[in-house]
Formats: sequence, C-alpha cells, structure tokens
Amino acid sequence: MNSLYIRKARIKDVKAIHGLLMDYANEGLLLPRSYSELYSQLRDYLVLAERTTEDIYGCCALTIVWDNLAEVRSLAVRRDKQGSGWGRKLVEMCLSEAITLGIYKVFVLTYQKNFFAHLGFKVVDKNVLPQKVWADCLKCPKFPECDEIAMLIEM
Repeated sequence: MNSLYIRKARIKDVKAIHGLLMDYANEGLLLPRSYSELYSQLRDYLVLAERTTEDIYGCCALTIVWDNLAEVRSLAVRRDKQGSGWGRKLVEMCLSEAITLGIYKVFVLTYQKNFFAHLGFKVVDKNVLPQKVWADCLKCPKFPECDEIAMLIEM
C-alpha cells in the first residue's frame, strides 16, 4: 500500500508548500509564492502528503481566472518522488475539480511542455489568454521577457 495520498491543503501545510515552491523558484522553474499569497489562496491547493507523518512531497493549485477559465499553477513534486506519476495525478485532480466547478478550459504557463502535452494540453499563443492572466507576471523576475509556454486544455 502506498503511504502517499493527495488531499486539499491545510493551514499547517503552508510552510512546507512554500519551501517546496521556493526550491524550484530559486532555479527559475516556477514563480515564487509568498506566505501571504499561499495563505490567501490555500483553498486552491492540493498536496501530496505522507499518511502517517503528513510530510508534504508535492503540491498543485487550480486558480479560477475568469468565467470558464482556470489555471493549473505551482505544480511541484519533490525530486525523490518524481517519475512516480504523482505530478500527473495532482494535475488530473485539478482538472477534475475544474469540471466539478463547471470550468472546461484550463491553461498552464510552463517550461514542461512534454509533461502537459501528455495530459492533453495544447500549445497556444499567450495572446489568446485574457489580460487578467498576466497579473502574476508583474512579480516575475523575467517580466516582460517571458519564456514560459502557454498551454490550454478544453474538456
């Protein structure tokens, strides 16, 4: 039996989520998230947790952007758990939640094109996304020279 499972994030998970995201943010692989952002957006997050210790091994968020559009963001799985399908499962749970909410278009801004393509996302021009999407970009050290790939799935 696997000792890892996916659940909604809890307040006690914020520091672990922050640490995990910062590991990847420091490498320029995703945007950093402040504690303030994580606390205010906690309901968006799922975590990959260990059943007995509740240690956090991964996270992913589904953020509603607009009337039928959401974003999968902050996907991170600890390196020692990568390649086990947990990242895919986290994204699939976010997509399932989007459908439950009545949202049938979900996008991602990513460097992991192949990973998301295997899940059914297609590359799109960033200009097809509403301007509201770019609010986070103002905080990015790469702004305005974004090199992330915009991908969209329609379910």
